[in-house]
Amino acid sequence: MTIRVVLADDQALLRATFRLLLDASPDVEVVAEAATGAEAVRCATLDRPDVVVMDIRMPELDGIEATRRICADPALAGVRVLVLTTFEEDDLVVAAVQAGASGFLGKGVEPAGLLDAIRTVAAGEELLSAVATRAVIRRVVEQPARPRVEVPGVADLTDREREVVALVAAGLSNAEIGERLFISPATAKTHVNRAMAKTAARDRAQLVVFAYESGLVDRSA
Repeated sequence: MTIRVVLADDQALLRATFRLLLDASPDVEVVAEAATGAEAVRCATLDRPDVVVMDIRMPELDGIEATRRICADPALAGVRVLVLTTFEEDDLVVAAVQAGASGFLGKGVEPAGLLDAIRTVAAGEELLSAVATRAVIRRVVEQPARPRVEVPGVADLTDREREVVALVAAGLSNAEIGERLFISPATAKTHVNRAMAKTAARDRAQLVVFAYESGLVDRSA
């Protein structure tokens, strides 16, 4: 199955470079390019790609707002957004996650890493760089504690799923969770996916936020 991609970046040279890389892969096809966030939204609407590779700093409409509009449109439920940017800053990472991005990578990623990220996101999984994951966790922990409220989904989690969610919030990968709990990475992934389904978390980053907001993880720990 060919993964259909829209490239959104205001720098034509970067788009051309990314296109050469992606078009050289037999399972990836670039179906459109966008130089602004508004164009990215239009391309997503017209071309219905599997993945939009989205820059953040773009004219007319930035990548965060473009991501928010794409992810909020029920008609584009199958379109995933992978944010690829030079700026792996806390505010931008959190904003991208809140907007609904399924992945966040720095532009310093190796070519093979970008292709793997596109395949991962297209498969319906989540992907954050190590820097982005730490930024999400740090920002959530640093937020003032709010009064504890009942968060939907907590009661539906099994003991094992609660344990897995806490490890996700600690920044562990599926492989690391497997090692910690003496289960296979595939089994760890299954638990993570079930937890996301029960908590309505779109991706792993939102599961981290859920873990702290629900009290499964103590932000003071």
